Amino acid sequence: MIDIIDLHKSFDGQKVLNGINLTIAEKELIIIMGKSGGGKSVIIKHIMGLLKADSGNIFIDKIDITKLDVKGLDKIRDKLGVLFQGGALFDSLTVFGNIAFPLREKTKLSKQEIKERVRQALEDVGLKGVGSKYPAELSGGMKKRVALARALITEPHIVLFDEPTTGLDPIISNSIHRLIRATHQKYGYTGIVISHEVPEIFEIADRVAMVFDGVIVETGTPEEIKNSSNPAVRQFITGSLEGPIEFLS
Repeated sequence: MIDIIDLHKSFDGQKVLNGINLTIAEKELIIIMGKSGGGKSVIIKHIMGLLKADSGNIFIDKIDITKLDVKGLDKIRDKLGVLFQGGALFDSLTVFGNIAFPLREKTKLSKQEIKERVRQALEDVGLKGVGSKYPAELSGGMKKRVALARALITEPHIVLFDEPTTGLDPIISNSIHRLIRATHQKYGYTGIVISHEVPEIFEIADRVAMVFDGVIVETGTPEEIKNSSNPAVRQFITGSLEGPIEFLS
């Protein structure tokens, strides 16, 4: 589904991606982990076509999106659903309005069809009956559920999750993780989750990739990553201050 080949990106002379290579299979749910500021979200933004690579290629459904114009990128984006880190809900719209927004913008569905799709989406994320509420009336966990429902409402082929549990307590975080897994099993999308919630996030993953120094240093099943001998991987999943990953004190 997605093939990233030798992707490079710098900002103001600062190298962030230094040759990312990663292949993501159709319907796979993969976790990309790494330290804050290490380039995880930059990878996501390249897949969305929001950033232009310095060099390298990104193939989605065998189409190199680095070569596309705006019109071509828009066609690719129609295949994507995104759960942003902060949820990115419209405060002025109700829950129903937020979830219905992509359908109203991108489809010719009737009002009744949209109503039914939104009703089902809310049921899928455990929020039956809250369509009339506004984001300000929701808890952090509920907002993430609404944002997930909106990301899935167009039945995208690929769903991108950028730190989906940031700011949530451990119990709510685990519920969001399970919800991601449940919706992945139901809809069969290709899922990419950017997360630092390790090892808890491993429970939902088919595969895990570790970003360090601008490259993917290791990929494997959650069990393989847990048992990795790579010093950077070991340091990150154990939270040790000793190792090749440098942290500001």
